[in-house]
Parts: sequence; C-alpha cells; structure tokens
Amino acid sequence: MARSASARALRGHIASLETMTRFVLATLALASGVYTYLGVRTLLDGSATMVFFAAIIYSAAVSVGIYGFWTYMMRFLPELRDGASRVSMLAMMALGSAMIIAMSSWLNAAALAGSAAVEQHLAVTLEGYTSDLDQANANAIGALSLLPDIQRASERFARLAEDERNSGALTGTTGSGSVVQLLTQMSAQMKELENTILASRETVATSFEEGQAHLAKMRELVSAPGPIQPRSDEFARESVALAGVISSLERTSIAPSVSRAAADLSAGFIAPVADGSSADLASRQDAVMATVRASVAQQSKALSDAAAEIMAQPKVAERRYVPLTSAEAVLRYAGDFIPSWAGAISIDLLPAALVGIMAVVYGALRRAEEGENDLDRITAADMMRSLDVHEALSLKRRAALAAEPELAEQTPADPRDNASTEPAPKAENVTPLSMSDRRRHET
Repeated sequence: MARSASARALRGHIASLETMTRFVLATLALASGVYTYLGVRTLLDGSATMVFFAAIIYSAAVSVGIYGFWTYMMRFLPELRDGASRVSMLAMMALGSAMIIAMSSWLNAAALAGSAAVEQHLAVTLEGYTSDLDQANANAIGALSLLPDIQRASERFARLAEDERNSGALTGTTGSGSVVQLLTQMSAQMKELENTILASRETVATSFEEGQAHLAKMRELVSAPGPIQPRSDEFARESVALAGVISSLERTSIAPSVSRAAADLSAGFIAPVADGSSADLASRQDAVMATVRASVAQQSKALSDAAAEIMAQPKVAERRYVPLTSAEAVLRYAGDFIPSWAGAISIDLLPAALVGIMAVVYGALRRAEEGENDLDRITAADMMRSLDVHEALSLKRRAALAAEPELAEQTPADPRDNASTEPAPKAENVTPLSMSDRRRHET
C-alpha cells in the first residue's frame, strides 16, 4: 500500500513539474543562443546587416537544436528499460553533447571571456617584446663592458710614454725617441676606440628610451578600459614601431667594430725604426719596442676574445604581433579561463542533469509499481470518474427503453401481417425477455 502511495506521488510530481521542465529547457536554450550570438558575431565579416542576420540565424538554430535535443532525451531515456537501449541512448546523448559543445559552448566562452582573453594575448605579447628590447639593448651595450680595459690600456701607454720622455724609464735615456713615439701611437689608438664606444652608448641610450616609450604605450592599451578591438589595432601599430627600434639596436652593437679594431692593433702594428744616437741606445729601443709589441698583441687578443663573447650572445628573434579574435584567444588561452569555460558548457549541458533525475524517478516508479494489479492502481478520482460514466450510461439506457414503445406505436403496420394465416400466440405462452436477453436477441 505504501509503495502504491509512493508511485502515485511520483506520478503526480512528474505531471506537476512538466511545465517547469519545459520552462527550464527553454530558458537555458535561450541563454545559450544569446551568448552564441555574441560570440559568433566577432567571427563574421561583411556588412553590419549581413553579420546581424547571420548571427541571429545561427544562434536561433543553436537554441532550437538544444531545446529539441534535450526534450527528446528527457522523453525517451527514462522510459527505456533494457540495458542495450539505455547504453545506445546514452551514447547518442554523449554524441549530441559533444556537438553542442562544438557549435555553441566555445562561442559562449568567447562571449563570457573573449575580451579578457584578447587582453591576455596582448599581455603575453607585451612581455615578449619587453624581453626582446632588453636583450637587444644588452647586446648593443655589451661592448661598453670593454671600456674600462680600453681606458686602462690607453692610460698605461700614455703614462709609459710620459715616463720615458721625462725620465727614460724604459730605455734609460730621456727624450722623445722611437719608444715614446710608439707608446703615444698605441695610446692614441686606444683613445680612438674608447671614443667610438662612448659615441655608440649615446645612440643605444636614445634607441632604448624610444623603445621604452612604445612599451609604456602598449601597457596602457593592455589595461585601458573600453572595447578591446580598437585597443588591439593600436597595439599592433605600436608593436610594429617597437620592432623597428629593436632591429635598430641590433645593428647598433659596437662589438663587431671593437673586434676589428682589436685585431688591427696586433696585425697592423708598425714599430718605428730605432733612432738612438748610439748602437747601445738603438739596441735598447729595439728591445723596448719588442716588449711593447708583445703587450699590444696580448691586449689585442684579450679585446678580441671579449668582443667575440659579446657577439656570440643569441640574437633577438624577429617577433610579429598577430591579432586574435575573442574566440581564437579563448581557445588559445583556455587554461587561463577555466571558470568561463565551465559556465559556458554548463549552460548547454545542465539539462543532462534533468535527464538523469527523470531516469532515476522513473526507475523508482517502476520498482514501486512492481507486483501491483490494475485494481491497486485505481485512485479515488478514477473511481469517481467510473461512477459518473456508469450513471451516464444508465440514464442513456433508460431513455432508450422509454423511447421503444413510442417507436412501436409510430411504426406503420405491415399489410403482410394481416394476411398471415398463422394464429397469433397466446399471451400466456409468451415469456417476456429481460433487457440483456433482448439485446442479445436483437444482435
């Protein structure tokens, strides 16, 4: 008895929630269609009118498809009883869910997080350009690290020349001879190389400041309020200008020039002829100039090796900003927008939970009705309706019986009845028929 009451209650709830179920499905389908419209509108090209109608048609098709699909699932799946049918229907539901995700959910995600995804793309690109500018600047000013060594070498040659001139510190003879001339020459070459590096530093600093200005503008575009598309277009223009600055910094590096100048110090070394007034002084001058040659060769090798290390640093790879639509950005940076993806998919697949609820309820209903006969399923309402029908049929039967004598009187006599030669049966020999027997006889 309790099971019968439970089954009746479940059937009553199913009937009462039918309107609510339709309303929920319609609302979810409409919401999915709206967000699909917002997402697909960013993918279409053409006139505003064409884009509007194309997006409306697509979103309407999505809404109708989602509503129809989940309506079929909710009607048929709970009614299936054998395992094979249920498995087949579940496979169809999985296939339909995948199709819904493919045609709607990613567009819903684009509508929910499209602008944020494009901003994420701008931020990632900006980070790459910042790294490129820093690397290009480091490569360009790498030769500045050689400046202290070059300055010390220049000062040392100049100091030795002055000492030799004033006190004969190298040859033991004062005056401006061949040794002083050679040392002064080496100091002048080092000073020239120093001036070249210092001049390049100003050029590099100017280019780096220009690149920093472009980066600052790009940062403003990433975080600025307003529509994302105009900001993306402006970001693209700034990225092109910044790429030019980075390329200019790559060409501004003075390291190759330092390497060539260092090689010239040794390869182009030209020692003057000893001009000593005596053979002993000339011999001492030759010895000092040989020492200077060895020192210059050592200095040249050190500068060449340092310049080679600078030039061996990785070059800045060419970078180009590629604009993305909101839908493309959502797909590329899907891992950063998991909540948006979850919401977009839930709008489309939430009816699957309703289908599961209905399947569980119908299963419980069938278990509650097992072992019941037809009389156990009759409710008081069914009994009252049966009594009403029985009373109506009884009234109609009594009306028909009352109308039979009148029909007999109104029916004209058949002349052949008077010509009959057979005598009429006596009344006492006629057995009256009951109403049920009469109906069987008439039949």
